[in-house]
Amino acid sequence: MKFLVDAQLPRKLAVLWQSFGYDVLHTLDLPDADRTSDSQINEISVSEQRIVVTKDADFVNSFLIAQIPYKLLLVSTGNISNSSLIGIFEDNLTAIVSAFTACHFVEITRSQLIEHK
Repeated sequence: MKFLVDAQLPRKLAVLWQSFGYDVLHTLDLPDADRTSDSQINEISVSEQRIVVTKDADFVNSFLIAQIPYKLLLVSTGNISNSSLIGIFEDNLTAIVSAFTACHFVEITRSQLIEHK
């Protein structure tokens, strides 16, 4: 399973998933870094079959309208410290991966994982 972590999320999130053996890019790893446009992120997602991990509602709109990006993980935690965010992902990593076997759009909040069918 491959992921692409958007600019509003910490690089530590990508590093965490890499430590579990996942193929993960952060926008900082891309040529335009945090200036990478949403359309470029979508292109990479589709061509490399990467799940976009983001807080950006624009990706939700493009997914619902055009089924782009390839798959989407929406982070709906509101303002939260990076360490708390990392903890949420550590606690839910297995459930997140499992959810993507059944659906293409998953949302994570501070307290639950929502599979959008």
